[in-house]
Amino acid sequence: MSGPRIGLALGAGGARGFAHVVVLEILDELGLKPAAISGASMGAIVAAPYAAGLSGRDLRAYVLAMMRDRARAMATALQARAARGQWFSGFGNPVLIDGERFLDLFWPADVPETFEALRIPLKVVATDFFARSPVVFEAGPLTPAVAGSMAIPGLVKPVEAGGVALIDGGAVDPLPYDCLFERCDVVVACDVIGGPVGERRGAPTPFETMFAAAQIMQAAIVREKLAARAPHALLRPPVDAVRALDFFRAAQIFRACDEARDAMKRAIEAALTASSRKNP
Repeated sequence: MSGPRIGLALGAGGARGFAHVVVLEILDELGLKPAAISGASMGAIVAAPYAAGLSGRDLRAYVLAMMRDRARAMATALQARAARGQWFSGFGNPVLIDGERFLDLFWPADVPETFEALRIPLKVVATDFFARSPVVFEAGPLTPAVAGSMAIPGLVKPVEAGGVALIDGGAVDPLPYDCLFERCDVVVACDVIGGPVGERRGAPTPFETMFAAAQIMQAAIVREKLAARAPHALLRPPVDAVRALDFFRAAQIFRACDEARDAMKRAIEAALTASSRKNP
């Protein structure tokens, strides 16, 4: 490729992560192919098919088709339930999801089994539960790494990979752009953590509290990272009105992000222009 090497980081955010698809479409429209991609949680789920060769437009069509039939999607999700055992002791969740099985059922068939078979280098960030630190995967089996990165406590069971217990990458690095600086000239990061919209009254529900607490924590981590070193382009699609598990609002998410498409495109172009001026 001629021109600057572009790194793309796709962050955590549950259903808000469907907004990443619009960012991928923008890169396609600009004729830009990332030199490397990183992803955490939902960002990793979206990044892998793109790194495998699917276009942003392909991913939009796939998501809309998958989410159009709510009953079928729910039935498929139930097939991904974790087997009964240690995960259901005490007050365990009886519908805890097995992340690896979930990806096998929901990912496009084009996604390969290993990182090495991807067309674009990919870094997947998960959390080592016992070491309480980030783990970056970029080689070996792909599905266990992404399943570990999406292992939201209480919803998706932890993954054991390489002797390490993995949970949601968003717990330690919800926007993993800093791992791209070394090999990329321009780093573009898409933050879909979102926040509350409008005035709320009364106490939140227990379920809402659990996910909102994670959202608050992730937003604080990102603020600290941005203060230390920001990406060249920070994209924040308008996803605040979407809750973390609103996966059936994919079409609404796409429409909202389409309205912000021009602004995000300009931000990417501005970062590329600044890089070209700095390194003529």
